[in-house]
Amino acid sequence: MKKLQPIILAAVIALGASAPAQSKWGDTPEDSAACIVNVSLYQDFYRQKSYAECYEPWREIIKHCPRFSKTVYQRGSTILKTMVNNAKTAEERDGYIDELMNMYDLRAQYFGEEAKVKAMKAYDLSTLRPSAVKDIYETYNQAIQAGAEQLDENYLTLFFKSTVDYVKAGLAEPTLVIDNYDIVSELLQNILDTVVDDSVKAAKIRGYMVNVESVFSPYASCDQLVSIYQKKFDADPNNIDLLKKITGIMMKKGCTENNPLFFAATEQLYRLEPSPSTAMRMGQMCLGKKQYSKAIEYVKDAVDQLTDKKDRYMAYLILGLSYAGQDSYSAARTALLKAAEVDRTKGEPYLVLAQVYAMGSRSIDDGMGGRSAYWVAVDEARHAKQVEPTEEIISKADNIISSYAGYFPKKNDAFMLDLIDGHSYFVPGWIGKTTIVRTR
Repeated sequence: MKKLQPIILAAVIALGASAPAQSKWGDTPEDSAACIVNVSLYQDFYRQKSYAECYEPWREIIKHCPRFSKTVYQRGSTILKTMVNNAKTAEERDGYIDELMNMYDLRAQYFGEEAKVKAMKAYDLSTLRPSAVKDIYETYNQAIQAGAEQLDENYLTLFFKSTVDYVKAGLAEPTLVIDNYDIVSELLQNILDTVVDDSVKAAKIRGYMVNVESVFSPYASCDQLVSIYQKKFDADPNNIDLLKKITGIMMKKGCTENNPLFFAATEQLYRLEPSPSTAMRMGQMCLGKKQYSKAIEYVKDAVDQLTDKKDRYMAYLILGLSYAGQDSYSAARTALLKAAEVDRTKGEPYLVLAQVYAMGSRSIDDGMGGRSAYWVAVDEARHAKQVEPTEEIISKADNIISSYAGYFPKKNDAFMLDLIDGHSYFVPGWIGKTTIVRTR
């Protein structure tokens, strides 16, 4: 260790003697003296990127003056990871990893930001000790509990991955995956809502959402959901929280048509807790049974009373599909556009609207058998891709575009009506939209 000049040593002792308790320099004069000496050494070594040489004075700072600076903890991650990489034995390596984990706890104790610090701790633990599945999940879960909304998107996806690893290890039931999927997907959706006008940031968030969906996929099939929840429902059919989970996840994953578990859980939930939200679920059930009038009856009166954005979006979507099922195309369009207004990140309303235009094409008197309706249908499908450029929406939209392009009028038939590719055209009737002529 470097020797201090006598005059510096005297100053250290004097400062240490006058340091108040609970200061950043330590709680005692002796702590302050040790802190000042080691801060000088640590800073010199760190500037030279001599991280291994930093370790001893850095460790003394943490011991004698843990409140000195948040920077000491930020740099401590680099220092301790260097020691981990340089460790000669597995025992020595484990010791440094344990020290790194303890350092994160101290940082949260003295400098706050518990959610962020716990997430960093979990990430480093997963990198350095990937077999510690239980500790990794529990540490990420502590971060979520401390303040999920404070975490970067990457940590949210890693938390969900750790959930799946935790369940695969037999440490929890598969329902935990579904519960945490709800948490993570909602958090990511909330973030997306705030950056939807920034195409770069929005694309980044959508990428995380795709990753979460991919990890969730093995648990998301309708058969898998039934296998997870049927026994729970049979054992406790009056559990309102359970009923909400069953109906909520099945609605989200599209497991509502001809699904006895969804029907039973929905009816039971509505019986136990009639509300706008459960009325919306009843509407979803009736839609699945193609009971369009009943679906409209349940949802129409409830939609304006719904306060949750996801419920309002779903309610308008149900209305749109139900009106379309009754061939009430104009009403269907109104409902679908309201769904799109409620959640501007969703492309699904535009995909459904494209299909509504196609369904109502025969009612259009354009001299072409309603073929102009397919132009606006394709417009809506293209718009869906712009609004939500995810793999799923793009694939569905491309299928619609490819299929409906086959219904465009032939070039010669259009020419006979003085219609030329690329020219503007107003689609008459209930559609009443301006589009562009296209032929095949």
